Amino acid sequence: MSAAANAARGEAALELGGQVLTLRPSFAALVAAEEEVGPLFDLVERAADGKLSLGDMAALFWHCLTDRGGGLTREALGEAILALGLAKVTPVLRTILQQILAGK
Repeated sequence: MSAAANAARGEAALELGGQVLTLRPSFAALVAAEEEVGPLFDLVERAADGKLSLGDMAALFWHCLTDRGGGLTREALGEAILALGLAKVTPVLRTILQQILAGK
């Protein structure tokens, strides 16, 4: 389990299945996400247009995780996001996208 998210570092907390995960859009995390889902500006535009896929969101979250311990797999993360529902993960997505645009 990750420590509490630190907003001053651009982190966001995502509670999935009783576990609080910390997401931090670090340079390394965003480079890895960009290699998988394409340019970050395109990702932000797709999100703004309501065209961000569940796969893109799961990929972004996976790469931004600060701790992948506890046996969490990427598939389990995607299933947990789906189970939680898009309405509940959207604020976390918004935080990450704001960090991409604004920087820290």
